[in-house]
Amino acid sequence: MICRTWHGCVPREHAEGFARHLQLTGVQHAEGLPGCCGAQVRRETQGEYEHFFLATWWQDLEAVRAFAGERYHVAVTYPDDEQFALLSDPYVFHHQVTGIAPLEP
Repeated sequence: MICRTWHGCVPREHAEGFARHLQLTGVQHAEGLPGCCGAQVRRETQGEYEHFFLATWWQDLEAVRAFAGERYHVAVTYPDDEQFALLSDPYVFHHQVTGIAPLEP
């Protein structure tokens, strides 16, 4: 199984709106594709920014490519992201994992 991780942040005044937007875009987009084993978002506040960490789990690299395309190491962004002043990391990380177990806060 492959875990794909992304990070982005928005000014805190946009945090709740972006949380809903991320659920409707990145999370639902990924979970709607064959080969997606799940998605989870973690949020952290740091100063004036709310950070979002999205982890998605995939059966294999072909499933990742179905979501992200051939340049699968580049972050997938959506046209409406800019209305939240999103600062997106341009690249994502992929890790081979054997299971899914979120950390307790």
